Amino acid sequence: MEATPQEVDATVRAADEARGALADRTVRAAFLRAAAEELEAARDALVETADAETALGPVRLTGELARTCYQLRAFAGIVDEGAFLDVVVDHPDETATPPVPDLRRYKVPLGVVAVYSASNFPFAFSVPGGDTASALAAGCPVVVKAHPDHPALSELVAAVLRRAAARHGVPAGVVGLVHGFDAGVELVRHPLVAAAGFTGSVRGGRALFDAAAARPVPIPFHGELGSLNPVVVTEAAAGERAEAIGAGLAGSMTLGVGQFCVKPGLVLAPAGAAGDRLVKSLTDAVSDTEAGVLLDRRMRDAFVAGVTERAQLPDVESPVTPGAGGEHTVSAGFLTVPAGRLTAEGEHDLLLEECFGPVTVVARYQDDAEARAVLSRLPGNLTATVQLSEEEARGEGRGAEILAELTPLAGRVLVNGWPTGVAVAPAQHHGGPYPATTSTSTSVGGTAIERWLRPVVYQNTPEALLPPELRDDNPLGLPRRFNGALER
Repeated sequence: MEATPQEVDATVRAADEARGALADRTVRAAFLRAAAEELEAARDALVETADAETALGPVRLTGELARTCYQLRAFAGIVDEGAFLDVVVDHPDETATPPVPDLRRYKVPLGVVAVYSASNFPFAFSVPGGDTASALAAGCPVVVKAHPDHPALSELVAAVLRRAAARHGVPAGVVGLVHGFDAGVELVRHPLVAAAGFTGSVRGGRALFDAAAARPVPIPFHGELGSLNPVVVTEAAAGERAEAIGAGLAGSMTLGVGQFCVKPGLVLAPAGAAGDRLVKSLTDAVSDTEAGVLLDRRMRDAFVAGVTERAQLPDVESPVTPGAGGEHTVSAGFLTVPAGRLTAEGEHDLLLEECFGPVTVVARYQDDAEARAVLSRLPGNLTATVQLSEEEARGEGRGAEILAELTPLAGRVLVNGWPTGVAVAPAQHHGGPYPATTSTSTSVGGTAIERWLRPVVYQNTPEALLPPELRDDNPLGLPRRFNGALER
């Protein structure tokens, strides 16, 4: 099952040979739409296989597949529109200082993209997921390193995507698939691989990131590695709606058995009576949550060991004890700790690391200064959330100040919501400061396509030699900036 170095090489070379077939934007958009159609046609078999390998359940998996198909169609629309090419034309201007020559700029695809599948999203962040969809939309063939938690599904989905490619004359090599740890390392080192996208652990992602940087020709590595996703609950918000906040937190942290990359893993809540009400509400809601199955035995063992180690730290309490729920399941729970334990370096720093699974840490702060001290010690995150009172949401109190404190920590900042659930939308950003991601880009939303493109400028090039995208008469009807004016 695991690919040999020779098989990795052959797969990458087949992908590279398919680049020309993606040069036509009309073909690319049609291919992406056909991929969505073929996935929908195969839905029952795909969901059944995915559930057998991941135990995520048909309801969750059917919804995730629908999201994946929507994303493919969304990128097809982006390809049709053409604004992602970022076309800029500047005619010569001899009066400028210094003089401006004829300059014409747009973006071209990088080449073959290596995609590393995630365990927890077998559709949306795997073979047909956002990295693949955005790379194909950019004109880049992909070679996917399948996740070992769903190898059979990966093969089925790859076959579906190749069937969609064949409908439009695109070679099957446009979507390659390899299995195995060593194959993943070989892939990022291959000289024909021009960029990589990864979703997974800090340890695994950092090793691949370093390998990508150590190549004779380094390549961009867009990795999503890990995130604590802090939540700040103001004292006023807790006083106003402690019970609702507790219930909402329980739903978010246990969603999908806590296996979401944006699960809230640290909550700063006030230490007083309002905070006590929040903790009671959280206790009641989490206690009613049924035990669930994690994606594999390794993750289950890591979760049980991780919560056990955290619970044994001084001053840490377990109102609802997380851990082994049965032979194959885990039970949800949460820990509490005085926030003062997190304001300086020490053994409690373990609580500031992500623990994958249905658990969160509630740090009880005495005052705003203590909460700020904890925030100042946090690494980068995908999300950061603040729960405000009605008055604070109107701009009174510390609402704006807290937003300013959270903004440097995350790529998405939420007010009076919960971070689980990442909408596929043009304005979405799914990324954040390291270690949330290794770059400033997003893996969700329309701008994810920018990761697989590079700008090229043609200077003083005769019109007859220019790509059609850059000609004065704009034969492709592209959005562009022409002599400083935005044209639609």
